[in-house]
Amino acid sequence: MTPDFSDTTDFEDADRGFVDRLDPCTVTDAGGRAVWDMQEYSFLNGDCPDTAHPSLWRQSQLCAKDGLYEVTDGIYQLRGIDLSNMTIVEGETGVLVIDPLISRETAATALALYRKNRGDRPVTGVIYTHSHIDHFGGVAGVLPDGRDDVPILAPEGFLENAVAENVYAGTAMGRRATYMYGALLPKGPRGHVGAGLGTNVSSGIPGLIPPTVDITHTGQEETVDGIRIIFQVTPGTEAPAEMNFLFPDHRALCMAENATHNLHNLLTLRGALVRDPRAWSRYLDQAIEMFDGGYDVAFASHHWPTWGRDRVVKFLSEQRDLYQYLHDQTLRMLNSGMTGVEIAENFPMPPSLESAWHTRGYYGSVSHNVKAIYQRYMGWFDGNPTSLWQHTPANVATRYVECLGGQAEVLAKAQRYFDDGDFRFAAEILKHAVFADPSDSDAKEMLARTYEQLGFGSENATWRNFYLTGALELRGGIVPPPITELGADMLGALTIEQIFDSVALRINGPRAWDKSLVVEWHFTEPEAHYRTTLSNGALIQTVAPRTTTRPDVSLTLTKMQLLGLFAGKGLEGIEVTGDPSTLLALTELLDAPDSAFPIVTP
Repeated sequence: MTPDFSDTTDFEDADRGFVDRLDPCTVTDAGGRAVWDMQEYSFLNGDCPDTAHPSLWRQSQLCAKDGLYEVTDGIYQLRGIDLSNMTIVEGETGVLVIDPLISRETAATALALYRKNRGDRPVTGVIYTHSHIDHFGGVAGVLPDGRDDVPILAPEGFLENAVAENVYAGTAMGRRATYMYGALLPKGPRGHVGAGLGTNVSSGIPGLIPPTVDITHTGQEETVDGIRIIFQVTPGTEAPAEMNFLFPDHRALCMAENATHNLHNLLTLRGALVRDPRAWSRYLDQAIEMFDGGYDVAFASHHWPTWGRDRVVKFLSEQRDLYQYLHDQTLRMLNSGMTGVEIAENFPMPPSLESAWHTRGYYGSVSHNVKAIYQRYMGWFDGNPTSLWQHTPANVATRYVECLGGQAEVLAKAQRYFDDGDFRFAAEILKHAVFADPSDSDAKEMLARTYEQLGFGSENATWRNFYLTGALELRGGIVPPPITELGADMLGALTIEQIFDSVALRINGPRAWDKSLVVEWHFTEPEAHYRTTLSNGALIQTVAPRTTTRPDVSLTLTKMQLLGLFAGKGLEGIEVTGDPSTLLALTELLDAPDSAFPIVTP
């Protein structure tokens, strides 16, 4: 059931409270490079072309509304100046900043726009709603001097989770994020039209100032610069560490990223741990009960607010029902023997949810969320023994092409499916043609055109970006993702355990099979004792070891010196006992991650 395109409520809400905007809405870095430019999306002012899904076009138009908006008396939002929103609450002497965007440049520009209209008020507090970078990365833009006297509030576990994704699978996630957000696509009706959750991702400098106040339990109350806040912790929902909160004196409820104007991801296409829709739904239900009667408006870290108690309850209830329904029906169907793919292809949505604009799959989708729930409970195996021991994509491709009669016959069959509008199966067999013969330019071009058609018809922005970036790789080869490594402050937030983990996962196992070495690490800042042991190709870390093992080398150092050591800065300032060449032997076993690996080509 398609929602009602004549319903303009979202547009009215997105425009409500408008105060001012940047003209032009362009943000540059110190060198003059544009890190954010909404001028590139002026084409969204036009009618939807046949190269975009009308529903996604509508969502992109809403997300492209930029500027300073008043949410309620004393609360303002900066929207359309990054992927996320920055919210400002006025206190007794200054302002409380919620979620300072991704980049210091966009955050500083957003704050300047607020100050232009509301006065040069100092930042007297910061809240990170959760542990994703678009909600803390720009903090240096609002606290350029660090300001040790400014409280920074975050949910318990924030710091560990904020950097963990960037340690373990960060390279692969970064590569796939380029596809998901369409960073390489030209802006326009045939290219990038948005990200569903917002317009795009800024490309300035991200950073991190560690929080100073942990929110540990639901019902915790804090006062910052005279602003009273009541918190609800919601771990394991949209992020591992996340929280909603109420401003009782403003009668305003912040839902972080737990309730936005789209179906969210249970498994983001860039890769992550599968989120728990059951917990997500229950925390939304708890929020409805806990905060009822205390608000006149609800706002979030993305999109536009919802005004009026009854409308907010309806909005939150439908979001709650959405995640619970996806969870329960997937489990019902998998318990009848259906696989994730089969469930996704035969998953009926309730008409009342299907017809609501805010439950549409602009960022997450019913299809890949259902498969994520299947994965969460059942894993990758679909139960068919054939799936236990499959050939690699390149090896299976050569066999399929042979069975289908060779490259020319595969392309002819693919063209027939393409002409019939079955772009999904055309892509399926063309994928094999490309992997069987990567030099076949005709196969690549036909697959690129097929991906374009799939992208043009997708309501989901991240699907569209994946399809169109796949076409880009087929036509132009691999372009390294424009994602930089962790900055010094992000690296400084790593725990010692995470640093050793990041080293361990780079060990080239086969080359390390026959190597053995033991290193003792005595840390003075923070005070700690670790042992790392290379054994059978695995680097084992032992915290506060009790057993006595003679090390090959022993070091006394700080955590920052450890980071410097593995960054190639040597042993300067580190106290060494034993054979320092042991460390060289260890570093020679480390592989450098590849940030430009192929995705749609072998």
